Amino acid sequence: MTTTTTDLDTLSVNTIRGLCMDAVQRAESGHPGTPMGIAPVAYTLWQRFLRFDPADPIWPNRDRFVLSEGHASALLWSLLHLTGVRAVDPDYEVLGRASVTLDDLKTFRQLDSRCPGHPEYRWTSGVESTTGPLGQGVATSVGMAIAGQWLAARYNRDGFPLFDFNVYAIAGDGDMMEGLSAEAASLAGHQRLANLCWIYDSNRTTIEGHTDITFTEDLAERFLAYGWNVTTVADANDLDSVQRALHGFLAEHERPTLVLVHSHIGYGSPVEDTATAHGEPLGADAVRETKRFLGMPEDVDFYIPDDVYDWFAQGIGARGDRARTAWRSSFEAYRRAYPELADEIERMQRRELPDGWQGALPTFPADAKGIASRDSSGQVLNALAQAVPWLLGGSADLAPSTKTRLTFPGASDFQPDDRSGRNFHLGVREHAAAAIANGMALTKLRPYWSGFLIFSDYARPAIRLSALMEIPTLHIFSHDSIGVGEDGPTHQPVEQLASLRAMPGLLVFRPADANEVVETWRVVAGLRREPAALILSRQPLPTLDRSRLAAAKGVAMGGYVLADAPSGDPDVILLATGSEVALALAARDELSADGIAARVVSMPCWELFDRQPRQYRDQVLPPAVRARVAVEQASTLGWERYVGDAGAVVGMHTFGASAPLKQLLRKFGFTPEQVSQVAREQVAANANA
Repeated sequence: MTTTTTDLDTLSVNTIRGLCMDAVQRAESGHPGTPMGIAPVAYTLWQRFLRFDPADPIWPNRDRFVLSEGHASALLWSLLHLTGVRAVDPDYEVLGRASVTLDDLKTFRQLDSRCPGHPEYRWTSGVESTTGPLGQGVATSVGMAIAGQWLAARYNRDGFPLFDFNVYAIAGDGDMMEGLSAEAASLAGHQRLANLCWIYDSNRTTIEGHTDITFTEDLAERFLAYGWNVTTVADANDLDSVQRALHGFLAEHERPTLVLVHSHIGYGSPVEDTATAHGEPLGADAVRETKRFLGMPEDVDFYIPDDVYDWFAQGIGARGDRARTAWRSSFEAYRRAYPELADEIERMQRRELPDGWQGALPTFPADAKGIASRDSSGQVLNALAQAVPWLLGGSADLAPSTKTRLTFPGASDFQPDDRSGRNFHLGVREHAAAAIANGMALTKLRPYWSGFLIFSDYARPAIRLSALMEIPTLHIFSHDSIGVGEDGPTHQPVEQLASLRAMPGLLVFRPADANEVVETWRVVAGLRREPAALILSRQPLPTLDRSRLAAAKGVAMGGYVLADAPSGDPDVILLATGSEVALALAARDELSADGIAARVVSMPCWELFDRQPRQYRDQVLPPAVRARVAVEQASTLGWERYVGDAGAVVGMHTFGASAPLKQLLRKFGFTPEQVSQVAREQVAANANA
């Protein structure tokens, strides 16, 4: 008997459903209902449309697929296994093993399995973005679509359409409730990202019950108002309708597309269309009953007919191989015709920078009047971006304040009528701005976005994901302290520095002067697998005289001795970051007049300092010198690791106030007199210890 195409479609969809049920049941944990409901749509997309080669899952012009409803990860793991996606190592080399084996599926949600509870970028090949926090996936997909448009504008030439990939994201009701998705959808509509397709899995069920209790808006009308193309699929099981909708997306060249799919959570199970199907295993009896309904062997776990492997190989496997092979051939011809552009593309894919890029970095002469670090950073950024063509970004409507606009000839603005622009107007959308930057970084561009430090709170989930995914997104924040002055406590960051420093994998820099800014950029420009946050001042910072102080290259160590005691044997150590480094130097002079020898240590990046060998750290902070004072216009939390239980911190213990800067500095104790007095007390206390 010959199996028909229709039979193979149904068999493949039900195989996916069975794997998802069994994986969750074996783990005794997970979300079976969503993948069971949306499986036909995901299958149709992968088998009939997705331009993706399982044998080379990172070729640059592949379509991107983002499972924004990341709790349905069993769906993605099943697809990666059935399609035979190959694993890729950290150096972007395709390995000879499968990304997801059947044993991986059987150890779903278990320690070290390649099938964790939510999709994790860099952990499992074929995952284009870490998802799980709802809204993040769809917002990140906007950045991927933007990157695709920019890459096409810069690199495509007549006869060489190197970049024309599409970006697909499957989202659920929870994604659409999150404010983040609204921010991202609004910008995508404005930018007319016709290479972006969101598939909305409307199963009308959340953990607490039917969405009627919270979510009754006309979402299709909302997206039409955003400027999207909207089409509806009445039944997720109708593969022909799904196919027509996706063909409609491919035919749309002016707007992003939302495919609104009505599905049944837990399809075919005894708990279909109920909240019970959402977040817990179905139970052994219900699994057997569901398999019986689907026409599958009831007592065979992880059942995969051989025909299904072959069917996927004939579909996405063969189609992806043809597309990737043709692209590689075209790229070789492109390399001969445009060697410099081809070199850029290859470096970008490896996260390498052009030769000689460091020669673009400026130096700043000593200047007591100084320059705000946001201004010096803007100068460095503009110089560096001319040397690195794929360094680009924007702000959450604050570029004039954060000084992140690229102003050199040809930079221009990225808009629907100019896809080559390198300045991005992201609007008052901090959360989406950070997520979009992540999407651009996942597409191998070097993006930055910017805002005020106080509003990093609005973007924190996306900042966290950049660290979790180990991607080099640059988060640039100005207005770094109570130096904001008259704007008052609503705009004066106090706890934000400590909050960002608490995030694993994020490098947080607060440079002390213009040359520390230069060295900060030298470090962050070369990052390949770490994001960084640059914390910059609005007020001028003196440009320090490096002829009598240590060179700013110490930034690369995270912390360094800026000014030492004449004998090299200090009585007290003053530690500071940012604007407070100049304050510590002034306090050092006062202490010197009293015969107290002080060492000043600049600590622009705690994370880098903590990575240094113990010997270096002890050289900077000798254990024998217990008299220590840290100075920072922020929460004191964390400084105890450097000042010890005998040290002191001059910092913020309350929120700020609305007043001119000089008044605030006196009120909160950020004066040379106050710092030197605290240092004297430390010296006295340790002398008597």
